[in-house]
Amino acid sequence: MGKFIVIGERIHCISPVIRAAMETHDPAPILKRAKEQLEAGATYIDVNIGPAEKTGVELMKWAVQLIQTEFDNVPLSLDTANKKAIEAGISVYNRSKGKPIVNSADAGDRISYIDLAAANDAIVIALCAKQGVPSNNEERMTFCQEMLEYGMNLGMDPKDIWFDPLFLVIKGMQDKQVEVLDFISQLRDMDLNSSGGLSNVSNMMPKHIRPIMDSIMLAMAIKCGFTSAIVNPCDLRIMETIKSADIIMDQTLYADSYLEL
Repeated sequence: MGKFIVIGERIHCISPVIRAAMETHDPAPILKRAKEQLEAGATYIDVNIGPAEKTGVELMKWAVQLIQTEFDNVPLSLDTANKKAIEAGISVYNRSKGKPIVNSADAGDRISYIDLAAANDAIVIALCAKQGVPSNNEERMTFCQEMLEYGMNLGMDPKDIWFDPLFLVIKGMQDKQVEVLDFISQLRDMDLNSSGGLSNVSNMMPKHIRPIMDSIMLAMAIKCGFTSAIVNPCDLRIMETIKSADIIMDQTLYADSYLEL
């Protein structure tokens, strides 16, 4: 399984501060959030520039070079609906600390993101969906197999396709949660990597409940074989859960100071 991989989600254009920084190419807010996430334990930093239809190419290049130059070529996840922007980001990306992640493909309109990853020797996050929410795990697995075969036909290593089971909102889809966990177990049994955003699980819950629910779901997913997640590493409860799970799953050596490491 390996040590759990944390993809920090806080450089996202949905944040007014980050959106303004991206529009004006102001490095300070972006570097501040990158630093906070790395110090909290992020492995990768997700750079989400949104659709960025007009300025995406220039913006992604600028963001990749800015963050990697400041933080010793930290590995990045490049997150946008603008494929040319991802290509531009990869063109200036330093791989010395890890391959770039293309975020993200699906089995429908975005399957070409797998082409993009294959052509650039990158990792791709692949959502096990085609249009809307899969009705069951049989559908999830159909989409997973389609994307796995598609990527392998392009020469990709299956380990470089990180399958996203699609975490669902508990409020309204409570009966689907065990199904998601079962699917993660199926991915583990196929020796495939997995990833995805946890925050959807607790969507619409009171603010004080959300980190509790997200961290418990994450712990259960890790037990089922989940290998990475797109989360807020500055959420102390989430990181305590991940670090403790790595100990229990025998991925890191226990020390009394493990939460500080």
